[in-house]
Amino acid sequence: MIYNVISTGSSGNAVLLNGCILIDCGVSIKKLSEFERDIRLVLLTHSHGDHFKKSTVKNLARNHPALRWGCCDWMAKYLVEAGVLPQNIDIYSTADKEVEYMYPTLGIKVRPEKLTHNVPNCGYHIFSFNSSDKAFYATDTGSLDGIEAKGYNLYLVEANHGEEEIQERIRRKRESGESFIYEEAAAINHMSYEKTCAWLQENMQPHSTWVRLHEHKEDNNAVHT
Repeated sequence: MIYNVISTGSSGNAVLLNGCILIDCGVSIKKLSEFERDIRLVLLTHSHGDHFKKSTVKNLARNHPALRWGCCDWMAKYLVEAGVLPQNIDIYSTADKEVEYMYPTLGIKVRPEKLTHNVPNCGYHIFSFNSSDKAFYATDTGSLDGIEAKGYNLYLVEANHGEEEIQERIRRKRESGESFIYEEAAAINHMSYEKTCAWLQENMQPHSTWVRLHEHKEDNNAVHT
């Protein structure tokens, strides 16, 4: 699958697959302007502002009345509040891992995967009809334990921080009397580099590609949620 990471991290998240499938919508409409007319399906994961920007969703819904939106039930109300028509929303369930949601005109099928975070969240398995291509998207999760995506072509998975590095930052801030809320939240709610690599080793094959998402930047002082 062809991928384009438009933005990733606390400043906003948006990934484009095959030029027409947008995963997460946490950026300004201006950042999407180059791709907007080709987007046919938007997949949403959770309600945090760096993954769901209400003004951008509102603009997309207004500019493209036939646009399809896919999400689990916890995101539906946010879409409706942003002006998306209920009949344009495909609501997914994570209860049955055998159920896949078909988009024949896009040549794909989608299966959501429930993730661990501090708000309801999901990742996505995306399968091609016309080839053996498979992609897995997961970000903003404390764990991928129990989740399998073996032999996929593409893994769009976060590796937010190094475990020793984040514990050292917590130690320094504690000793200096600074707040370490950011670091504690990241350690709980986001995958470390070590955890991600261990999971990838269990799932990747030689032909697989990993794209690292949501990597911590030292100059980012926003609270990680």
